[in-house]
Amino acid sequence: MGIKERRTKIITSIFLLTDLSFNPVIFSEKNQKVFDISLNQKTKATLSSLTKEELIDKIEIVNQPLSYRLTDKGFNELILSFPFFRYLKYTWDGKLRILSYEIPEKKRELRDRLRRHVAGWGLGPWHRSFWLTPHPIISDLKNLVGGKEEESFVQAFESDHVFGDKKVLIEKVWQKESLEKKYRELFKKWHIILSEDQPKENKFKKVITEYVSILKEDPGLPAALIGENWIGFEAFNIFKEIRGILLS
Repeated sequence: MGIKERRTKIITSIFLLTDLSFNPVIFSEKNQKVFDISLNQKTKATLSSLTKEELIDKIEIVNQPLSYRLTDKGFNELILSFPFFRYLKYTWDGKLRILSYEIPEKKRELRDRLRRHVAGWGLGPWHRSFWLTPHPIISDLKNLVGGKEEESFVQAFESDHVFGDKKVLIEKVWQKESLEKKYRELFKKWHIILSEDQPKENKFKKVITEYVSILKEDPGLPAALIGENWIGFEAFNIFKEIRGILLS
């Protein structure tokens, strides 16, 4: 699947099986195989932890297999790793966030740690040490660095776009054309996978692995910025069609 961290893998798995319907998911043998999830003690402990944190709901019905449902809180954690999904559910407020940090080389460990944490926030480089995102990440940033050593090196702003060609900005910051090419390559890979002679769950596992790979790169720009016909939206709809076919 391409996700190592067990917590993120479980949340992502539940969402990819149900998307915005937030329906309950049973971790059947097929689903475990597709998402590389084994219901061992570590996984059960993670499921318990996610339930206590109200990121997922545990659904218990007499004479029915145990199932789990993603909550709104769980979805909000998911989009910190995969920002593409945010504006499928929420409406963009029209604001851009600017993050600036200058952490000296002698504190490289702090800088690398900060970069790892913000990697899924849809940030794109505007200028050296200035990063841009349409996502409302200010509160998450405060939670991340507030009261820590990194705080003294970080500044953040919120702004409206008031002048300049947005298309030029989007290409400079988020490399739209390059990402679009990657989506087109994804479609080719999906076509090859679907034409292979192998069990449906094997195909679906490959489809998801390829999809997750590009979702890690997609900054999740809202349609108001990137356009209603953005290929990423098309890919999501195609994925849902493939899911329906391979899980039938």
